[in-house]
Parts: sequence; C-alpha cells; structure tokens
Amino acid sequence: MSSRPVPLLPPALRAFLVRIPLLVPIVRLLRRGPLARDRNLLITLILLTLLIGVLAAKVSMEWFSPALMIPITLVAGLQLRLNSLVKLLCAVAASLIYVAAVRGVDHIGPGLLVTFGFTAVLAALMARTRGKLGVQGLRGDAMLLELRDRLKSQSDLPPLPKEWGSKVVLKQAGGSSFGGDFLVSIREGDTMELALVDVSGKGVDAGTRALLLSGTFGGLLGSVDDFLPACNTYLHRQREAEGFVTAVHLRLNLATGEYVITSAGHPPVVKYESGAGTWRVSTAKGVVLGVVPDLHCEADQGMLRKGDALMLYTDGLIEQPGRDIDAGLDRLLGEAERLAPSGFRDGARNLVTSMSAGHNDDCALVLIWRP
Repeated sequence: MSSRPVPLLPPALRAFLVRIPLLVPIVRLLRRGPLARDRNLLITLILLTLLIGVLAAKVSMEWFSPALMIPITLVAGLQLRLNSLVKLLCAVAASLIYVAAVRGVDHIGPGLLVTFGFTAVLAALMARTRGKLGVQGLRGDAMLLELRDRLKSQSDLPPLPKEWGSKVVLKQAGGSSFGGDFLVSIREGDTMELALVDVSGKGVDAGTRALLLSGTFGGLLGSVDDFLPACNTYLHRQREAEGFVTAVHLRLNLATGEYVITSAGHPPVVKYESGAGTWRVSTAKGVVLGVVPDLHCEADQGMLRKGDALMLYTDGLIEQPGRDIDAGLDRLLGEAERLAPSGFRDGARNLVTSMSAGHNDDCALVLIWRP
C-alpha cells in the first residue's frame, strides 16, 4: 500500500510563492539549508543585535550600550554552529560600524573593540569544539559529568557478607574528576572478582583512556577465566599504543576466604596476617599489559582468615620523584602497621593522604578484610 507524500507547505501558500520566484530560494534556505537547525535562534540574535545598534545610535548609548552585544555573542558561541556564528558576527560588526558612523568613532573605544575581538574568538572556539562533538550548549559538559558518575559507580565494590569488610579510596591528580586509576569488580554468588588498573599518565590526560578501558575491562571481568591475558590480547590488538597499562586481578571466595592474585606489571599486593601481626608482600608478577602477545602471569594463592586483610594499590602511593620504589613500599608497609589497631575502614583514607603528600599523582587503594 503506497502513501502519498505530505507537502511541506499548504497548497495555497505554495501557489502564492510560485508567483514570487524570488522568495522560493529564501524559503527553501530557511527550511532545508545550512540554517535548518538554528535558523530561528540566528534570526532572533541578529534582529536583537541590529536593534541594539539602532537604539544605541538613535536613542541612548547609556541605556542601550553596544556592550550588550557581548552576551549575545557568547550565547551564539554556545548554541549556534560556526557558519551561523560568522553571520551573527557580521551583524555585530555592522551594528558597531553604524553606531560609530552616527555617534562618532570616539564612542567605540579600543577597549570595547578588544573585548569584542576576544569574545568573538572565544565564541568561535566554543562553536568549533561543539561542532566536532555534534552537541549544543553545555551538553558536552553534561556528558562528561555522566561519564564521571558512571566511572565512580563502577569503582564501588559489590555488597559483601556481614563477615567481610572493604574500603576503596580513589584520589585523582590535581583534584580532577578523571584519572588514570580505576577499579572494576563483580560478584557472582560466593565469588568476587576485582581488578585495579593503572593507565600511564595522570589526571585528565589519562582519564579519557581510562574511561574507554574501564568499559572494556568491566565487560571481560567475570566473562573469561584468564582475565589479564584477555585484557592483554585486547590491548595488543590496538594499532596505536598510548603508554602502558598495569593491572592486578583478585578472585576471592567469600565462603572459604581462598583467593588467587595475578598481576601484570602492577605493584605487589600486600597481605596482613593477623597471627603474626605483619604485612607480607605477594609473589604474583607479570609483564605490563599490551607489550607481548602472550601474557604469562605467576599467580599467588592463599587464604584470608579471621583478622587478615588484603591491600591493593597503585604506584601513586609508593613512587616519588628522586626516591627508589622499594623505599616507597617500605614506607607504605610502615604506615600500614597503624591500620590494624585503629581499624582498616577509618585508616584507609588517612593512609592515602599520608602516602600521597608531597607529590601530585593519581592514587588508588583497595582494602578487603575479615573482621
């Protein structure tokens, strides 16, 4: 069954436009041309700009100052496309020339012209950036905030039984909302898996890649038996390598306390043994992800008993400029000695604050214990 297309214009209006051929291309331009999306806003802003120029020239410069066109330009930078913005800037220039011709050049000082020039460049940069993203207004910022919230929610550990405790502390470089350290985790029945990942770089520079990898690693976690080799295969297939990625993977049985740790170039996990009252360094080790096609990891197995704890962390806690990494690990273990008497939950953030003082880097700490 065929359907007849619905005409864009009423028959009477189309018959009228046919008699005025000059209006036909104008109507088509407004309906289907480059101003199809933002033509209404563009026309409104142009009319407002020209109105301000006429009122400033004919009525009063005090009530209708040409500086009122500055916020109009900023609104255009947030909402209009770059081609439409250029048309508005032409209208602004025409208004300024008209005011100068009627009122005199002295009323349009160099300070006002510099301000308009700076505003025009800023608006053009905003419009160009939005044009690449294909968004309008502050939607790009809203998308980043949504991605940040998703990354933070993904870093939360799943609920654990009452006989278990956990604490996650993430601290990004420079107080940024994005960083190169992230955590992915999953729980199925009595089995919990988590992976702490460190992307090279820090702050916002590493945040975009961390956002991409967090989704990929989160999908692989719990779906494959060999998590780190699967991540290594994915990174090795990437054509453009952007720095290195280290990760540590923990599979924990919440019923028995048995665990398996595998590492790929990541700082060693440390275990608190309540019987001896000391921290022991895990023997798990492996090559950085994405370097070799086949990754072989030396796993470390054990059991968490009552009072024991596992601490996973990134190199931001133990690396400092001009100091050996082993010295940083010794300092971390010394600071961790205070956690057992004061409690792991309350002392985790203090530990991160103490270890990260004096340098600006992404830091992450994950503590799991059996009270």
